[in-house]
Amino acid sequence: MVLNGTFTKEKLKERLVENVKTLSRKTIDTASKEQLYEALVFTIRDLVTDKWIATHDVYNNEDVKIVYYLSMEFLMGRFLGNAVINLSLDSQVREVLDELGIDYNAVEDAERDPGLGNGGLGRLAACFLDSLSTLQLPAYGCGIRYHYGIFEQKIENGFQIERPDNWLENGDLWGVKRQEYAVEVKFGGDVRAMKKPNGEFTFVQENTQSIRAVPYDYPVLGYGTNTVNTLRLWDAEAINKFDLGYFNQGQYHKAVEEQNLAKTLSEVLYPADDTVAGKELRLRQQYFFVSATLQRIIARFKENHDDFSKLPDKVALQLNDTHPSVAVPELMRILVDENGVNWDDAWKITRKTCAYTNHTIMSEALEKWPTELFSRVLPRIYMIVEEINRRFCADLIKWYGNDPEKVRSMAIIADGYIRMAFLAIVGSNSVNGVAALHTEILKNQELKDFYEIYPNKFNNKTNGITQRRWLAHANPALAALITETIGDKWLKDLGHLENLLPYAKDAAFAEQFMKIKRDNKVALAGFIKQTTGHVVDPNSIFDIQIKRLHEYKRQLLNILHALYLYKQLKIAPWMDIAPRTFIFSGKAAASYHRAKLIIKLINSVANLVNNDPTIEDRIKILFLENYRVSMAERLIPAADVSEQISTAGKEASGTGNMKFMLNGAITLGTMDGANVEIFEEVGPENIVIFGMSADEVAALYASGAYNPWDAYNMDTNIQHILTQLINGSLSDNHDLFREIYEALLNGYHGQVADEYFVLKDFASYAQGHEKIGELYRDTEKWRQMAIINVAKSGKFSSDRTIRQYNDEIWKLDEVKINL
Repeated sequence: MVLNGTFTKEKLKERLVENVKTLSRKTIDTASKEQLYEALVFTIRDLVTDKWIATHDVYNNEDVKIVYYLSMEFLMGRFLGNAVINLSLDSQVREVLDELGIDYNAVEDAERDPGLGNGGLGRLAACFLDSLSTLQLPAYGCGIRYHYGIFEQKIENGFQIERPDNWLENGDLWGVKRQEYAVEVKFGGDVRAMKKPNGEFTFVQENTQSIRAVPYDYPVLGYGTNTVNTLRLWDAEAINKFDLGYFNQGQYHKAVEEQNLAKTLSEVLYPADDTVAGKELRLRQQYFFVSATLQRIIARFKENHDDFSKLPDKVALQLNDTHPSVAVPELMRILVDENGVNWDDAWKITRKTCAYTNHTIMSEALEKWPTELFSRVLPRIYMIVEEINRRFCADLIKWYGNDPEKVRSMAIIADGYIRMAFLAIVGSNSVNGVAALHTEILKNQELKDFYEIYPNKFNNKTNGITQRRWLAHANPALAALITETIGDKWLKDLGHLENLLPYAKDAAFAEQFMKIKRDNKVALAGFIKQTTGHVVDPNSIFDIQIKRLHEYKRQLLNILHALYLYKQLKIAPWMDIAPRTFIFSGKAAASYHRAKLIIKLINSVANLVNNDPTIEDRIKILFLENYRVSMAERLIPAADVSEQISTAGKEASGTGNMKFMLNGAITLGTMDGANVEIFEEVGPENIVIFGMSADEVAALYASGAYNPWDAYNMDTNIQHILTQLINGSLSDNHDLFREIYEALLNGYHGQVADEYFVLKDFASYAQGHEKIGELYRDTEKWRQMAIINVAKSGKFSSDRTIRQYNDEIWKLDEVKINL
């Protein structure tokens, strides 16, 4: 059997056996699953590497335009399973391992999730890279090779505990160190003006602290193509790793000080920034990977070109949120200081090259840096930002007259801070939101002033997900049923799923569809029992909310409703409800105290409910620790209900909602982010919507008329569940959850009371759950809804999103790789 070119099934088996022997000095029968995993990776990499080399040979020889996707995080998930799927070898590899008596799933589980991301921002970046390769578009993903990820989450006594995520502990089988492309990144020091022979001045940096940035390249395979693009992650090393002089003087810590300082740059994703040192480290990380990336881009460009006006014809920079927005002044620095391009020409080049994606409506997430910190850490970059700001403010005065408030509200530097989103907007040719509602809010509210002066820059690119990872790999049984029913074109064109619509009322198809759902639920129940000891009923509604912990995402609303449902059963134990298993998972930022307290609340309510025999397991509540891509791949295919309950107008898009939809879960959500577009696709009868609209939320914020005590006084259910937070029902420490109680009713330490309208939306949310229960018991209706959700998910492929980016922003040519 030919698997790939001349690589046969027999050859794969032969190489696997040989690799086990060579790498581990073991046989197939005696090797551990970790050793088998390593051998299988080297076997698969033989196929990948030839394509990888061929891809970049073509890119170099044909001098193609390349997009560089700059992101602080890439939540890639495990590499092996994705590579096998995209090589179209899944069934064959499973056959080979089965013939050798090896459980493929156990081997795949030996791979640790790479600690390179945290949430939707990083997972979106990973989906985009998959789509770029599948669509045969030249691309690099560029970020940092974190040694310990964000953290490994443990739950101890209900509290989140952060531990290092040592994902590189057993080596890095997919990364290739590219020492030949290492560059020097400079921090601090002094800036001196130097007169050149032609009389012009340039600026040089002196007395800097220098770090060597070393790239590690990871392959990103396209599905059904020979294209293998590259994820390039930068690691930090000291220029002088070891000072023997200090060592011989007995100053051992001083001898390795420079190396230790360098290592902090690539140790942890999103270090806690509640200290000055933490803020400085974040800024250094952002500049580190941006500068390294741009230095390598320009060096590559100069191999074939000496006219920098051609740079936008060969390079597109996509800034994934504000973290890489320092790319704007850094590109200016490289062009002006290092290559002698005059300011005006450099500015035109920079603006034509850079494009900015905004991922948030939350004003506090629009990153800004104190000028004192920024100017000390990046003195030359600060000078360039000052000049960009001076010229922009001059334009504002020209457009609006002498209006200090208008200038202050739009200036890049104001009130002692550098506003990085504003820098990205001014320095880019495109500014896009990530869902239709989000983009309209940016244009009409949050960034309205900028939209007025740059209307042609603003555009929408609704996020998407890759069906290869989130259906073919995560839910192979459903993928096989779909392929058997309508063919496999959906793997490259998700719109073909619409051909499933006639099968929504086909009894035989629906029966197979629901059997797969139940099998996934049984498998998840087994995983939960194995990892937590809890027994859950696969016949119950699996109601799942998995995302990072943040108050606007309203995990608090979810757990308060579960507490309400528990109270209802205690009062009326004869109540006939559809049994529910509420599953939560997600990490709270290490310094986000209230989000961590909500995790404790979830676990305290779970402890109360799960240990009450009078409930008879009609409600189960679980918080699964250490959420990651491989866990999502277990949870999403088993979900009946997808909780997408953010305060309307706060979630930019969301992509979890799309993954659940693709796997046949019903959305319970607000009209927020991409939920709005899911509603438009499936229709009101196939989604359960509750709560205020974004306009209603905005009006309440503007008027200041909302008083959460009104909701409290008018609803005895709210009174009861809030009282339980402080009366000892959930903890011997009556004050443990008082902060949450106060935050909801009075505001905590000067904050707005119930800022995210948990109590305002509570009754509507409870009604939504009642509707879910009714629908679930109507088996025929429920399965029709589930199938329709899958059939209408075609819009939400990242392939569609990337096509739009390319057609409207990057203008890359499709490059076919022939072997």
